[in-house]
This record gives sequence, structure tokens and C-alpha cells, in this order.
Amino acid sequence: MSDIASLLQASLQPASRKQAEQQLSQLTAQEGFLPHLLRLILNNTQDRPTRLAGGIYLKNIAKLKWEEDVAPLPEQDKLTLRSQLVPAMISLSDPADKSIRAQIAESVALIAELDFPTKWSDLIDQLVMSLSPTEYNINIGVLETAHSIFRHWRAQVRSDELFTEINLVFSRFMTPFLQLFRQSANLLFSSPAPANLGVVTQAQILLAEIFYDFTCQDLPPAIEDSHDEFFAPSNGWFQRFLTWDPLELRGDPDDTTPSLSARLKTVIFEIAELYIKLYPDQLSRSPAIETFVQSVWQLVGSNKLPNVSDDNLVSQSLRFVSAAIRSGYYKSLFSSRDIISSLVQGVVVPNVHLRTHELEQFEDDPLEFIRLDLSLPSGGAGADASTRRQAAADVLQALVGSGYQTETTEIVGSWINEGLGEYGRNPAENWKAKDTAVYLLGAIATEASTTQHGVTSINAQVDVVKFFSEHVFQDLQAAQGSVHPILQVDAIRFLLTFRNQLTKEQLLAVLPLLIKHLSSDNYVAYTYAAITIDRILFIKKGTQLMFSQADVHDFAADLLSAVLTKIEGAGTPEKVAENDHLMKCAMRVIVTARQTLSPVYQQVLQRLVNILGIISKNPSNPNFDQYIFESLSALMRFVVHGNPTTLETFEQALFGPFTFILQQDIDQYIPYVFQILAQMLSLHTSSIPTSYRSLLPFLLTPACWQQKGSIPGLVKLLKAFLARDAAEMINTGQITAVLAIVQQRLIPSKINDVWGFELLQGVVQNVPPAPLKQYLRALIMTLLTRMQTSKTDKYVYHFTQFFLFTMAINVEGLGPDYLISTVEEIQPQLWSQILTGFVVPQVPKMPHKDRKVAAVGLTRMLTESTVMLSEPSVRTWPAAFTSLVKLFAEPQYLKSSTSDDASTGLTEIDYEEQTAGYQAAYSRLAASESAPEDPVGYVKDPRELLGRKLSAMGTGVVGGLVAGCEQGVVQPFLAGLVAEGYVTQ
Repeated sequence: MSDIASLLQASLQPASRKQAEQQLSQLTAQEGFLPHLLRLILNNTQDRPTRLAGGIYLKNIAKLKWEEDVAPLPEQDKLTLRSQLVPAMISLSDPADKSIRAQIAESVALIAELDFPTKWSDLIDQLVMSLSPTEYNINIGVLETAHSIFRHWRAQVRSDELFTEINLVFSRFMTPFLQLFRQSANLLFSSPAPANLGVVTQAQILLAEIFYDFTCQDLPPAIEDSHDEFFAPSNGWFQRFLTWDPLELRGDPDDTTPSLSARLKTVIFEIAELYIKLYPDQLSRSPAIETFVQSVWQLVGSNKLPNVSDDNLVSQSLRFVSAAIRSGYYKSLFSSRDIISSLVQGVVVPNVHLRTHELEQFEDDPLEFIRLDLSLPSGGAGADASTRRQAAADVLQALVGSGYQTETTEIVGSWINEGLGEYGRNPAENWKAKDTAVYLLGAIATEASTTQHGVTSINAQVDVVKFFSEHVFQDLQAAQGSVHPILQVDAIRFLLTFRNQLTKEQLLAVLPLLIKHLSSDNYVAYTYAAITIDRILFIKKGTQLMFSQADVHDFAADLLSAVLTKIEGAGTPEKVAENDHLMKCAMRVIVTARQTLSPVYQQVLQRLVNILGIISKNPSNPNFDQYIFESLSALMRFVVHGNPTTLETFEQALFGPFTFILQQDIDQYIPYVFQILAQMLSLHTSSIPTSYRSLLPFLLTPACWQQKGSIPGLVKLLKAFLARDAAEMINTGQITAVLAIVQQRLIPSKINDVWGFELLQGVVQNVPPAPLKQYLRALIMTLLTRMQTSKTDKYVYHFTQFFLFTMAINVEGLGPDYLISTVEEIQPQLWSQILTGFVVPQVPKMPHKDRKVAAVGLTRMLTESTVMLSEPSVRTWPAAFTSLVKLFAEPQYLKSSTSDDASTGLTEIDYEEQTAGYQAAYSRLAASESAPEDPVGYVKDPRELLGRKLSAMGTGVVGGLVAGCEQGVVQPFLAGLVAEGYVTQ
């Protein structure tokens, strides 16, 4: 334990980080570690970076290991931590410890999400008792912690369990919350202002956030009874705070951080928006919203808040206006043409104009400009615009979609024409006027849109194609430098936004212009070109992609080369990896072009490998990582499919870098490496090379399975070994190691049990029953032990599916009694208990993809098993047969899909941060996965199989068995089998 501080310090250094994290991970499960770590975090004699690293590590334990089942945390440590965390957080009242306190507060929230209220019933009492009537630094800590617990309610689905928790919190926290809200508000409005004005305001912001938390699901009676106190137009707390602007809290105009008063007003507008959406009747009883809307005019009208620090406040106030318009409750406020005109002139247009800050960002921080500019409002109710421009555009879309389409279109149209006219008089000087006009046109034309799909519903009064051809196309085709680069970006973004409104022919005509922009010197321009190419190639008509390899045949290689050149030219590993939009475009071209790239695949492969080598030196962007490995996987998939002899070229190019990644233990890349190795191994149709066999001992070591993100790829890789080299694995005893992994690491884990069953399926499919028999009893005991100790709905499903799968597959010597007799050896009549307790109840819940396997497995069990036809198991035969018959009620789900559509699933990729430091979670490589094989492909028609098997049993035997079934279900089905000739009388 004395090494913890030095290990945390070492984890902050790149050279020693990996080893330090491994040692910390080993210590974590030791009794006493967690309390010791907390004491270190609170120890003022330790340097602050070490204490902060400890806080982050504690938070990650709470996030990732709190419910670990393979190497669980000691229960006593967890109990101690639950009792000490809140006091610890309270003790960190020094403002210098703010960042450490935030980690502790987040730890409380993460543990509370799992343990509150069942295992941490006194949590709320701890928080309430910690509140102080005078010490606001302590109150801030308590409120931060409370908010970090309650804010999770915002995203949760309504349920009895959720409302039980909410009501428990209300019963203990509501009264002190309201008391503190009133006390703090009165202090802020007192004269003279309190000496600790800033600290009290921070507390008031948190109180407002908690008000939102408390009302996000339903309206608590205590808050409903106090409605006027908060919302009264003249003297309600919220209205008073909207006009409250103490001089002492105003920040520097050049500061980008919102002032405390601006943050408070932003939360109040969030609350008002929430009320409009959830409780409009509550608001309609008073003129509260009219007063709020007037406050928006007073606050942000005519560009009264031009500073960057006020962006969040302006955006949120405009979102509130959009919500008020869409609600339909306030038509008298917005239906007048004069009101719409003043709203456009005073609020919308000033916030659509590009500001100096955005121009500087365009040039100095282009990725941030793109990130903000791409956060497009989704359109319709609930649009979440993140910038002033988008929030202003959303106001227009709300007007257009709420019955004011004609007036709004005409009023905005005049502003658009004015801007275009101003630009025409002096293009060099007045380019901003055209930028505003183009943005306004995009806003007014859009009724609904998504970032992924562009505009999905359009204003019928706006001809976007005509506007594009008359005003935008000229900027798209203009030579670089002849127009302002922002106008060229506007033109590309216009294509991106309205791609669904153009025909395939029109899009093919503009693609060469986009390819030209890839060679632009302007970062935003070439990045937007890459984004737009990606999105165009991903357009779907129904479930089919619009563009095929034939459409891109003539330019795919040049397009891909241009994108890779931009990536390669970035320089340092961090710069190469920062622009994942370029890598995603490269991936999309490869996926679309498919075999078209075969003539140049070696050059493309080498360039991708070189890029991977560069970014391996300092992995920094999970999105880029995903897309480059997806690109490698897709290139191999399509090239080898067209020419199997090319597989060796891929192996020669990839084994070197993959070996380096495994040797250097580059966490972020290892899950991808395992998936691509599995893909390459699966492409071998004969004996596998020794290079793969030499890797297998490493894959079976415990260390290899410690990283959660690696497990799905490892399972896929081991299944590929089993499918192609099971005999050698049996001879070398490696099957024993595989089953040990299943029994010791995967099945006991609630997180990884699904992968245990996946690997088991690979074992029973490929290991002959005779050599497998010696392991079967212990294996079934493991499955039953887990069922007894920590059963979950997911586990019961996979348990049932595994038994039915094993009885269904066509492996010589693997009949139903292979499993059933082993179960009976463990305990007589145990199979009947499993069948009636788990299998029969689970069969109707089987997802459609598993129903054919279930039908075949049940058929073989009922007709081939001697145990099932003997006492006492035969008594369960009628119930099992009835459940089988019910499966045939939906015959369309008894067929297997053979369509190879996995390659069209390359869309957004999710990732998350894990453990202390940085580690990418598992991300599936869609291109590495082919269409799933039908494990019971030998059965074309399960009805025919059942009929044939029943006929073989004989009418007398079947008649006696069927007599105990649900006759109304079974008899019509059997009559149908006879009529179809599947059963002979």
C-alpha cells in the first residue's frame, strides 16, 4: 500500500504509465486498498497532481470495477468507502481542491447509480446532514454531489424503480433543498450584497440545476405548490434572476468563460424550456412565459450580448423561444407578422452573422470550428442547437413548422435578397452578407434534419435546387483564392445539408468538384469536402445504398489517394490522427469501391500500414483508430473476396505492425488486431500457417484476457482457430486452456458471460464429442453454479440457447443425449428440472434470429433422446412439444438470412474512456464480419424435419405423448403436417 503514491506519480509519465497502471490494477482487489487510496487523496502533504490522479483512479474504479465479478472488490472496502466518501468530499472545501472534489463527487454519483438506495440507504441523509446554514463552500460540495446523483434521472426511462428512488430523495431532500434555495436567493438579492457573493451564486446555480433534476420526470407536489414563488412574472425567483446582473460578477469582455450570472440565467431558461414541454398547463395559468419571452428580447435582442462568454446563454434563450413557438400554447405571442418580423430582425439575423471570434476560429482552430458548425439542429421539437447560429436557425424552423410558414419565408426571403444584393455590389468587401444569406436560406428551407442524414423534410415554398444553381454552385466551382474560403465552405456545406434533395445524377456531377476541394490549402474546406463525400456515398434509398462500386469506378482510386495524401501530410502522430473526418472518408471510399480498388490495393495497403505506424507512436483519437482499422479490414474483405491469393500479401503487410502492437501492449489497438487476425485466419480454406499457431499460446494466457475490450475479438479469433485447427488444439491440450477461460473468466462474469457462450458454441461445433466428453460434466456444473448464484434474464436466455444449439447442430456423435445424459449423471431427474424451469419458459421469448435453432433443437430432443422418452423425463414431453408447436406460429422466423449486408453497417462508432489513463473500449469492426452462418443449415424446413421424425417414432407412440399436450394448440398443427404430407398416418 505504501507504493500507491509512487505508482500514481508513475502513471502520469508516458514511459512508466503502462507498468504503473498494471501494478495499481493488481493492488485494487486487495483488502484495504480503497480506504488507503481515499486517505491518500485527502492527504494535503501529497502533491496535488498525485492526489488528482488518485481521484481519477478512484472514479474509474467506481465506473468500471465496482461490480466486477471475476476479481471483485472486497465488500468491506466498498462498505467503508460508502461511509467515508461524502465526508471526504465535504472536507475538500479549499477552492484549490475543486478538481479533486469533482472526482470524488463523480465517484459518489457512479456508486450511487449502482448501490443507491438498496445498499446505500443513508446516502441522502449524509448529504442533508452536511448542509450548512453559513459555510457555502461546504454547501457547494454537497450540491455538486447531489446534482451528480440526480442528473442521471434526466436521461432515464420512466419506471416504478426510478420513481421509488425519486420519491425517497424527495422525502428527505426536498424540504432542505427549498429552504436553502430561498436562503441563497434572499442573500443574493440583499443589500449590501454578501461578501461571498460568487460562492453563494455558485450554490444558487447548483440549486437551479437540482430544480431541473427534480422536475425532469414529473412535477413534485412541493414544487407545484410553490409555483408562483418561482415563476410569478414580477416577483418570482426566476424572473428576478433574469434581470439580475451584479457588477461584481461581470467578467472580462474578452473572457470566454460565462459569468456566474449568465450561467444562472442559462439554467433558468433550460427550466422554462422543460416546463413548456412537460407542464404547459401549469404555465398557461399565468403570464410567466410571456414575461420570459420579453426577457429574451431584453437580453439578446439587437445583439446585446456579443461576447463569446454569453454564447450558451444566447443559444439557450433562443432554444426556449423555439420551444414556446412549437408548443402551440402561445400563438398570440408569435402569430402577428410584425412580431415575426421583429423576431427575425432583432433576434435571428444578428445571431446568424459571423463574428470576429468565429473567423479567428476558422483560421486558428479549424477543427473546433467544424465541430461546432456540424452540431446541426435536428429540426422539429427537441432540437438541440449548440451555437448561436444554429439556435437562431432553429427559431426560424420552429416558425415554419408551426403554421407561420408563409409569413416567415417572405420576411426571411427579403433579408436573403438584401444580403445577396449587398454581396453583388461588392463581392470582395461584402462576402459576409452572402454567408448570412446562404445560412438563412438553409435555415428557412429546413423543416427537419439530422446530422447523419441531412435535411429530411423541406419547406415547400423554397426551391433549394434553384438557389444552389443560381447562387451556390459558382462558389463550389470557383478556383481557390478567387472567393473567400468561407463562401466555398458554405457551398460545400449546402451540398452536405441538402444532399437528399439532389438526384443521383446531380450528385455524381458535383462529386468531382468536391474531390478538387480535397487538395485545397484550407483546412475547413478540404475537411468539409471529405465529410460531404462520406455522407453522399452513404445515402440510402430504402435499405440500399444509392451509390455502388460501378458509380465510383472511374475516380475511386484517385479520390482515395487524395484523401490519404492529406492524412499523410499532417506530420506528427497527433496531427495525423486529429482529423478523423478524412479517415472516415477514406473508409467510405473503400467500402463503396470494393473490388474496384484491386489494381491498386497494394499501394493503398502500404499507405494505410504506414499511417498506422505513425499514429501507433502516440494513439490519441479513438475515432481515427476505428476508421483506419475498418479501412484495413474492408480493403482485405473485398480484395481477397475477388482474389484469394492476395491474402498472403495482407498477412505479410500486417503481421509486422500487429506484432509490434501486441508486444508494446497498445491497449487501444489490441481489440482491432484480434478481430483482423480472426478475419485473416477465417479466410484460409486449407491448413493454417505456422505463424498463427505460434500466436495461440499467447492468446491463452490470463494476461491476454484482462482487458475487457479485447474479449470479443479474442473469442472471435479462438473460434476461427477452433474451426480450422481443432485437431491440433486437442493434440496439444490447448482445448483445456480454452475451456478454463470459459469456466473461470467468462461464464462467472455478468458482463462477459455472453462471450463465454459464444466460445462454447465454437467448441461444440468443432471439437469431436469423444475428446470433449471428459470436460463436459465440469462445464455443465459451471453453468449450473452460475445459474444458482447470480442468475440474470440474459444468462437464462444464453443458457437455454446453448443447450438447444448443442442439440440442434449436425455433428457426428453429438445427439441430444450427449448433453442430457451428462446432466442426469450430475443428479437424477435434473434434466426435467432444467427443461421445465428454464428451457420451456424461455422458448417463447427467443429472439427471431434464434428460432430456427430452437425449433430444430427441440425437435431432435423430443424425437431422438432416449432419456426424454423414458420415465420420469417423459412427463415433461407434452409441455416441451407444445412450446415447439407455438414456435411454428411464425414460420417466417424459421428461415435463415443469408444476405451479406454487414458491409453497409459502417456508420458512427462508439467509444469510451476506461481505467486510469486512457484505453479504448471494444469497437466492432463491421467489415471484418461476414453474414452469420446458419448453424442448422442442413435443415431446410423445420416442419418437414419434425414431420419426418414424428413419423419415424410411430403413430402409437406419438399419440400417447400428444394426449397430454394443449389439444387446441397441437391438434390443428398435427392435422396441418398430415395434410402437407410431412406426417404419414
